[in-house]
Amino acid sequence: MDQFTLNLIVVGATFAIYIGIAIWARAGSTSEFYAAGRGVHPVTNGMATAADWMSAASFISMAGLIAFGGYTASSFLMGWTGGYVLLALLLAPYLRKFGKFTVPEFIGDRFYSQTARLVAVTCLIIASVTYVIGQMTGVGVAFSRFLEVSNTAGLLIGAAVVFAYAVLGGMKGITYTQVAQYVVLITAYTIPAIFISLQLTGVALPPIGLFSEYTATGEPLLARLNEVIQDLGFAAYTLQDTSFLPMLNMFLFTMSLMIGTAGLPHVIIRFFTVPRVADARWSAGWALVFISLLYLTAPAVGAMARLNLVDTIYPNGASEQPIAYDERPDWIKNWEITGLLKFEDKNGDGLIQWYNEGNATFAETATERGWQGSELTVNNDILVLANPEIAGLPSWVIALVAAGGLAAALSTAAGLLLAISSAVSHDLIKGAINPGISERGELLAARIAMAIAIAVATWLGLNPPGFAAQTVALAFGIAAASLFPVLMMGIFSTRINNHGAVAGMLAGLIFTVVYIFLHKGWFFIPGTNSFPDTIAGSLFGIQSTAIGAVGAILNFAVAYGVSKVTADTPQEIKDLVESVRVPRGAGSAAADH
Repeated sequence: MDQFTLNLIVVGATFAIYIGIAIWARAGSTSEFYAAGRGVHPVTNGMATAADWMSAASFISMAGLIAFGGYTASSFLMGWTGGYVLLALLLAPYLRKFGKFTVPEFIGDRFYSQTARLVAVTCLIIASVTYVIGQMTGVGVAFSRFLEVSNTAGLLIGAAVVFAYAVLGGMKGITYTQVAQYVVLITAYTIPAIFISLQLTGVALPPIGLFSEYTATGEPLLARLNEVIQDLGFAAYTLQDTSFLPMLNMFLFTMSLMIGTAGLPHVIIRFFTVPRVADARWSAGWALVFISLLYLTAPAVGAMARLNLVDTIYPNGASEQPIAYDERPDWIKNWEITGLLKFEDKNGDGLIQWYNEGNATFAETATERGWQGSELTVNNDILVLANPEIAGLPSWVIALVAAGGLAAALSTAAGLLLAISSAVSHDLIKGAINPGISERGELLAARIAMAIAIAVATWLGLNPPGFAAQTVALAFGIAAASLFPVLMMGIFSTRINNHGAVAGMLAGLIFTVVYIFLHKGWFFIPGTNSFPDTIAGSLFGIQSTAIGAVGAILNFAVAYGVSKVTADTPQEIKDLVESVRVPRGAGSAAADH
């Protein structure tokens, strides 16, 4: 059976399962649409949360960034895992105890302000739409290669599948679909990693293989990787730039990912689906277990993929001649079709020269070899999907990885779209525009809002502002600057009032979004940026992906400053906050437990 047919069968079978589950678990009420009827088992919810969390950025893009960024890119691992711990310990149980359907609803009630609720809706939509762009980017990358269609066609197919099961099933359908998607994505991620680890090191467990010997030379794998990429002018894989601005950016970026994680509404609402507050804690624990299976494997996948890629281009060593373009392996030909891997023969010798042409100290070596520029352009997002082909793994593994990449992108896209539709239908339409709307009308509004959100996300996914993980990092920055501070202050401070909450959210949101637009282009339109998105060229020496932490500090400062000079929080709200924080009892707002 040829690879294309096998891809169709495996991907088609998984899609049939997702849509079948959505039909079986179709939401019949707003409670089922928003919170799955609050009847999801903690282990089930933990697995669904893991799938919701491990997006295209985690599955497709993160290992690629680690592969090309080395130690510096470990910020993604530290920020995302650390942020989940913050979410599990500081937010999830208390928000579940509050007993509402959405994050803006909590903010509106806690800060006794319709304005606060509407500002929270705005923050949620901006962060979630930015995040979902990255998921649709991942969908396009996966489809364009494995189903041999254009990136645009891939996006449209993916959008149709999400529409079929997310609009129909709501949170109830999405929850059980995400359980299936987790099984698919973790299987698809770990099986190739085990194969490749055995090939390169003889060790079956990739995290251990990463620190084992490279069997071809007998030296440590990381030492071998450092050697071959330095021979091509790249920085050592394990090198960390310890100068001030790079370290500051790494710290702020890690913090932005951490607190952005804890403020992401599509993950928070997962904890509204369990029966009890204690179940929210257990869900968080199980989710961390399921997430760790991929995150412990990702560094090994990135390092081994980078080494395999170099060995493919330079089979006799990085200091020897590269392969001829006419003799390139099939996987290069396959990815060239997508446009995500490109070759330009700059010196006309018919060989594939791939090196760091930006390294001035390597320029003399390149000139001596007759090189006139690096001729291979590799999109970071293709590395995990191409990894099995690069390593020469069986066809069924390649098909499985295709299904896993799509499962990761679609599962998170569905969660984000649900958060957006819930904010529009429950918080905007029912909460502000038409409080008397019937449950049936609200359910219809939620489904229409989700359909519109899918259309907008698909359109934006055609022109993303960066790689999947980079785009997602911007969303984390927005969530970090706007939602995380107000949630923390809403739970742990009785002094922050409605005026402070609104001012803080607006300050953090506007500052962060404007800063991102100045560096990424206004509304992500190419060519409209005022500053290059580099450490040296950025406005304050801080890149746009790291600015969320600064926005969060501004949010906290403005909220406290405004609250200090305005009226104190009403006593009944203080009592409500205390009832949410105290483990015993549930308080009036959580009476439905």
